[in-house]
Amino acid sequence: MATSSSRTTSARKAGATRRTSATRRTAATRRRTTQTTTSTQPKTPVEQAQVLAERVVLVPVGASLLARDNLVSSVKGLATRYRTRESLERELKRYERRGTTARNRFERQVRRTRARFERQLRQRRVRLERGVRQNRRRLEREVRSVRKDFEKLVSDAQGRLSTAS
Repeated sequence: MATSSSRTTSARKAGATRRTSATRRTAATRRRTTQTTTSTQPKTPVEQAQVLAERVVLVPVGASLLARDNLVSSVKGLATRYRTRESLERELKRYERRGTTARNRFERQVRRTRARFERQLRQRRVRLERGVRQNRRRLEREVRSVRKDFEKLVSDAQGRLSTAS
């Protein structure tokens, strides 16, 4: 029993030693990295102003060079693509096919939308007409019923009047 307890204790100590040494190595690396990165940063206000002035000049120069490179590559691509009459005609036919496909797709979408709209309109009209017919029938039934009741009351009243006189 004592041997297993001493084994686990020694294993714990070894693990703790490994963790602390790893932590120390990480901290030392962090210190070195911080020291190297701060050494490139300007220390005096004059150096800071110099760095800012360089950035003000270099950023637009870099951006214009990048734009020039993009323009040159685009022009070269167009020049190689449309070098001969056949390749130009081939590209124009390709664009025409693509346009035709887009037009057809749009027309189908318009037809579908129109058909859906007309279908919904018909359904609403049919529902409305059905409701109007049902309400009219119900109203006519109630009017007939009230008229019968009224006529019955009138005839009963006339009968009472004639028997009373």
